[in-house]
Amino acid sequence: MSLLLYNIFLILYRALLGLIAPWNSKARRWIIGRKDLFSSLVKAFRENQEPVIWMHLASLGEFEQGRPLLEKIKVAHPECRILLTFFSPSGYEAARGYNGADYIFYLPMDSPQSARKFLDIVQPKMVIWVKYEFWYYFLTQMQKRKIPVILVSGIFRDSQPFFKWYGNLHRHMLHCFHHLFVQNDTSVDLLATAGITQVTLAGDTRYDRVIEIAEKFLPIAPIERFIGSSRVIVAGSTWPEDEEELDHYANTHPGLKFIIAPHELSDAHLKEIEQLFRHTIRYSQWLDLPEEEKLKLNGKNVLIIDNIGMLSRLYHYATIAFVGGGFGEDGIHNILEAAVYGKPVVFGPVYDKYAEAIGLVEKGGAFPVGNALELERKIDQLLTDPAFYEEASGIAREFVWKNQGASKIILDHIEANRLLTN
Repeated sequence: MSLLLYNIFLILYRALLGLIAPWNSKARRWIIGRKDLFSSLVKAFRENQEPVIWMHLASLGEFEQGRPLLEKIKVAHPECRILLTFFSPSGYEAARGYNGADYIFYLPMDSPQSARKFLDIVQPKMVIWVKYEFWYYFLTQMQKRKIPVILVSGIFRDSQPFFKWYGNLHRHMLHCFHHLFVQNDTSVDLLATAGITQVTLAGDTRYDRVIEIAEKFLPIAPIERFIGSSRVIVAGSTWPEDEEELDHYANTHPGLKFIIAPHELSDAHLKEIEQLFRHTIRYSQWLDLPEEEKLKLNGKNVLIIDNIGMLSRLYHYATIAFVGGGFGEDGIHNILEAAVYGKPVVFGPVYDKYAEAIGLVEKGGAFPVGNALELERKIDQLLTDPAFYEEASGIAREFVWKNQGASKIILDHIEANRLLTN
């Protein structure tokens, strides 16, 4: 991609969001969130005299990925101020109440002017970008100013433009990083072919995050009340394609309990789920019911979670976890949140971009399925074969706990290279 094409992409992206914003709430929130952004930044940083660590995250998944490293840095360097920026409204809105950061903002749309203005205001001592997103003008401006930028939990594939004949601009962006911490050996080898050698195989910081969550688990009494003594399928981060593969099994197995935590929480989508699954109740409705009314709802075997923030704890209650996204084009969501509790994980066929999914499938703790029939067979096997179930459960838990430690590797590099003390 040439710089001209990159600039055209930026213009078209912004124009498209403006066109669809009246009908698309996410696009509308993206635009509104950036209104008067620089004025808000100036006001926030006017009095700051402390060194700033800036962590940029695409969305909610990257936020969870960056948290364990961020919290280790905060302990080691309490004198620093933490700035988080997000590209996506879902990440920004989920993180607004996070007290581990001093400042939380949207990232301005990339341009030479925005990059210069943003860095003039914030003046970061060090910058951390998590996994994805490569913005040319921000990266080149930070390189020009000699601001150390590190990429954490990166993962690279040979299909990406960095490794194509037309990828000069993308390869230049890679050279702007002081160091890249990647998840697997394949990424190390691919980066070497592009002349990028400032690379460390550190693994994925999400392992550290899910272990931290599991160790701090707090019970959810209303969930326990709904489950009772039943076995449970927890379906997390589901899309319509996932729900359509699961509904028949839920409708024909009233003795099992199902907890569905959809990725999209619009009322229209929740109503679609209620049409697919016959015996449902929303979590907010369940909370509001008097105890005597709960006793009359024995026929309700599907609980729809209509809030954000519970999923990582819900997997604790699963007999089997179904992780959504695998029946769509983009691929599965975070399977580690379930595996850390020793839960066998089932998902759709699109998972080839996710190293943790590939690894857990190879070990025998996760099971991809291609359609509803395969899904039902795998669930039946796990529910009726105790030895098979226990083996898969043990593999899942051990897989997560053996892969922790990426955050410490990255922090050790920061300290050894005095990135915050020079």
